[in-house]
Amino acid sequence: MKRIARALIALTALTLSPLTAFAATTTDITWYGHSAFKITTPTGKVLLIDPWLANPANPKGKELLAGLDKADQILLTHAHGDHIGNTVEIAKKTGAKLVASNDLMKALVKYADFPAKQAAPSGAGNAGGTVILLEGEVKVTFTHAVHSSSLEYEDKAGPPKSIAYAGNPGGFVIAVAGGPTIYHTGDTDLFSDMKLIGNVANVDVMLTCIGDKMTMGPESAAAAVELVNPKMVIPMHFGTYAALTGTPEAFEQALKKRNLKTVFKRMQVNETFSWKP
Repeated sequence: MKRIARALIALTALTLSPLTAFAATTTDITWYGHSAFKITTPTGKVLLIDPWLANPANPKGKELLAGLDKADQILLTHAHGDHIGNTVEIAKKTGAKLVASNDLMKALVKYADFPAKQAAPSGAGNAGGTVILLEGEVKVTFTHAVHSSSLEYEDKAGPPKSIAYAGNPGGFVIAVAGGPTIYHTGDTDLFSDMKLIGNVANVDVMLTCIGDKMTMGPESAAAAVELVNPKMVIPMHFGTYAALTGTPEAFEQALKKRNLKTVFKRMQVNETFSWKP
């Protein structure tokens, strides 16, 4: 009887364990247009990446921003305004903590009025470094990106807009316990070390820029997918402005030319995709 009781206790503990809870649910990925995404973890935690919700490609952006009442972490790839977007407003409204390079974090606090108490060293990192968030449910590794990064701010003593140093641009590999490993490229050109990112991280979902002019276009983005070899790829950073001429159609064709097994998924603005274990 004692053996049976011990077995029942062990089985109950396994059933109620956090990992089992994660496995029973999904990770939701929402695209708000441009490079802005929301990731909702299996336990309901909310991560926002480059949260420019009120961007020109999102007709409901202002409404979404006004109604947003929950965010646990804000991840910023670099300092350009189309990626910082509504970060400060969201942080003040929700209490979300910042994940960014140390330089960008300091610049936002100093020049953009980001709440200092929500810009803790525990969320700062640099290329190759990993931070552990939300009691271990999420691990974020900072990656390299080929781009630029500077923060525009209002300077009463200077010109209408001044520029502050804000560190290097980057991307993120986001590993969700019981969910996918997601690679958000940030704004970048193609670079050969993307293959190492894929080899090390075993990426499930790659969120890649395709718009051209400021980042990779469709052909280079397809080459990047070949290097990373994710299970699924979702295009971003296209169509927001007329100058961003790369299209999902051209990207899909470029992927087909390479005979890749990666699943191509085109998301619509404000669409949510659920990743099931």
